[in-house]
Amino acid sequence: MELALYHAEHGYYGPGPRRIGRGGDFYTAVSVGPLYGRLLADLARQTWADLGQPESFCVIEQAAHDGQLAEDILTAADFDYVIVEPNPRYEAVQRERLAAFGTRVTWVASLADLPARPALFVCNELPDAMPVHLVQWDGTQWRELFVVSQTVPGSQFPVLGWEAGDASEELRDELARLPDDLPEGYTTEINLAALQWMRELAAAPFHGRIYIADYGLDDEELYSIERTKGTLRRYYQHQTDDKVLENLGECDLTTHVNFTRLVETAEEAGLKLRSYEHQGRYLGKMGLAWLATLEGKRPDAGTQALLRQFHSLTHPAMMGRSFRVVEMGKGTV
Repeated sequence: MELALYHAEHGYYGPGPRRIGRGGDFYTAVSVGPLYGRLLADLARQTWADLGQPESFCVIEQAAHDGQLAEDILTAADFDYVIVEPNPRYEAVQRERLAAFGTRVTWVASLADLPARPALFVCNELPDAMPVHLVQWDGTQWRELFVVSQTVPGSQFPVLGWEAGDASEELRDELARLPDDLPEGYTTEINLAALQWMRELAAAPFHGRIYIADYGLDDEELYSIERTKGTLRRYYQHQTDDKVLENLGECDLTTHVNFTRLVETAEEAGLKLRSYEHQGRYLGKMGLAWLATLEGKRPDAGTQALLRQFHSLTHPAMMGRSFRVVEMGKGTV
C-alpha cells in the first residue's frame, strides 16, 4: 500500500498533487470552496487570542497537497504559515501557488523540523491515506493478510491476491485490543502509521492547538458485526469499491480512521482533547458568527455561493456527518 500510494515515480501521490474535485477521483472539504479556509482562519484568530496574541504566532499545515487550503487561509488571515512537506514535487507546486504571499510562507520537511512557536496546526485528510496492515479473524486468532503473486488458470500473467499468515510482531499490542467475538473471516485494518504520526505530532516543537479533520469511526462502529470486510477501499474517478489490488498507482487507496485509537494515542503522548465531533457540528458552530452577519440581508451571488459551500460542509447527507474533527491542545491550551 505504501508503494502503491507513495512510490516516487509510480505511486498515486508520488509524482505530485492529484486533481481533486469534479475532475479528480474524490472530493475534499478544500475542494468545496474557499469558505472552509475562511472558517479555519477564524479558528486561527481564536487560537491566537487564547494564547495571548503572541507576535510569533503561525499556522502550520501538513498534507497541504497543491496549496489550495493554505491560499484560502492566508487570504483570510494575516499570519505566518509553515507547511510540512517531505515531497519536493509537492513543495514546488505549493511554492508556485503561494508565491504572492512571499516570506509569510516557509517549508519544513518533517514535524521535528518545525519551529518552536505558538501555532494552530491544521491537517485535512491525512491519516486515511496512510498505509495499513490488513488482519483477519480465523475463529481463534487474528492473522495478517499479505499480498502475494498468484497464477490464474488460462492466463500467462500472474495476478496479485491475498494470503493469510502469522501476524507481524509489531501488531501484537494492537491485535490484543481487537474483539474476539467476531465471525470467522472478519477483516479489518490496523493503522500503525497514524499512531506513530500522532506521537511525532505530540513531540513536535510548537505549542498551541491541533485541528485534524478526516473520515472515520469509533471502535464500536469500526468493529461492528455488520462491517465484516473492513474499510479499505479504492477510489477511482469518483467510484469506490474493494478492488484494492487493481490499477495500483492509478487509484487512491484509503481506510477509515480509528478515532478511538487516534485520541487515545494523543492523550497518552500528552495532548489534551478539546473537542471531538462530526464536522457538521464543529463547522456549524464555527460559522455562527458569519451567519449572524447575514440576518435580514438579501444575499448576493457571492454570498449564495458561500452558503452552498456551508451546506456541503455541514449537512449530514453530505460531508457533515461522514467527516469528523478532533481538536487538541498542545502545551499551553
